[in-house]
Amino acid sequence: MTIGEIRERTLRARHLMDRARRQHFAVGAFNVDDQETLRAIAAAAKKMDSPVLVELSKDEVEAMGIENMRNMVDNYRRELGIEMYINLDHSPTVEACKRAIDAGFEFIHIDVSQANHDATDAEIIAATREVVEYAKFTGAIVESEPHYFGGSSNLHTEKFDYDEIKKTFSTPNGTKKFIDATSIDTFAAAIGNLHGKYPVPKKLDLDLLQELRDTIKANISLHGGSGTPLHYFESAAQIGVSKININSDMRVAYRTTLEKVLAENPNQYAIVKLMGEVRAAVQKVVEEKIGAFGSAGKAVL
Repeated sequence: MTIGEIRERTLRARHLMDRARRQHFAVGAFNVDDQETLRAIAAAAKKMDSPVLVELSKDEVEAMGIENMRNMVDNYRRELGIEMYINLDHSPTVEACKRAIDAGFEFIHIDVSQANHDATDAEIIAATREVVEYAKFTGAIVESEPHYFGGSSNLHTEKFDYDEIKKTFSTPNGTKKFIDATSIDTFAAAIGNLHGKYPVPKKLDLDLLQELRDTIKANISLHGGSGTPLHYFESAAQIGVSKININSDMRVAYRTTLEKVLAENPNQYAIVKLMGEVRAAVQKVVEEKIGAFGSAGKAVL
């Protein structure tokens, strides 16, 4: 894309975040593992007439490539006539963020503590400020948080200690200080959300979320949305969360369905012929989240 086209796309993305706040819906940010998950997300967006973010983190970047994913997202966006953007999720380095900005990503998440859990406040703030400054050239929306966000995007068998997790919750004062120090567009809040899917449901502190919303003007995102009862998402959108990330729920649907169809078709080696059911299972997850986020029918083309 030309710089003019990139700036037009990022401006539309900013308008989307504004609409989400005003109209009290959240935009789903769905991680991709391969082209099949991308197709499932795009099909769900088309069916639900919903805006969506497609996102990839370090491993997916290395597997599929930043520029290649930019092109794939744009191809499906044009082919299906959907409102779809791309987000670099939990990028551990400033350099990777700059590369994604140059490629025209509308959303950038700089997360220094992802690679270095012991990163100091000064290191996190300095790296985040550098990305914010660089992003001004295209208008990309920059997201960050002041500390490591726990869990992993996987299916966990262990239970989590909610009291321990509460010690890492965002605070209104700390959140405001971090935003003032970095000038980020979006704050990744910690209110009980946790990366991964666990044997017990997650609980979100909606009172704390309301305090954060009353304290800051920036967008608020929720990571670790998988395994969360849907009513929390409905309330979070009403309070003013603009973006909710989903990954593990999609991965579990993908793998369990793939294992099923492989077992049912032991003599079929053309795997592409088995992926329709897998793709449909992932699409069903995306559609369910879109319904809870309140973004159905909110696409603007």
